[in-house]
Amino acid sequence: MPTKPRDNTDLLAGGLLMAGGAFFAWQAAGLEFGTSLRMGPGYFPMVLAGILFLLGLVIFVKGFGREGEPFGPISWRGIFFILPAPVFFGLTVRGLGFVPALFIATLIASRASVRMRPLPALILAISVTILATLVFSYGLGLPFRRFGPWLPL
Repeated sequence: MPTKPRDNTDLLAGGLLMAGGAFFAWQAAGLEFGTSLRMGPGYFPMVLAGILFLLGLVIFVKGFGREGEPFGPISWRGIFFILPAPVFFGLTVRGLGFVPALFIATLIASRASVRMRPLPALILAISVTILATLVFSYGLGLPFRRFGPWLPL
């Protein structure tokens, strides 16, 4: 008797999303929920956790009834350059400041693609830094230092 087709990548992804949603809901359960009109500190995290869980459930259920594609090779280059970029930003944003930390983090992340050449990477880093500074510093008025104490400016 043939088995029903299933997509193991969708089953795994859906299961991980449901686990993440359940974990965040559990963390937010101790916070006051409030109502839609008077939201407490736990309202927004709980709603997001519920959406994450439901999205995972949809992906999980979708994994049954169709044949999955074979899992391809792992992009180690992407892992080694994408993951350290936000870590670098988080560790250096207070010392270097927002502008240089974001610029360098964008350069690090741009190395994930073998097709990205130095000049387009530089243009990308400058563009992202200018746009993010305009949006977050000038547009939203967030209180952060554009250039930090590690730089002799």
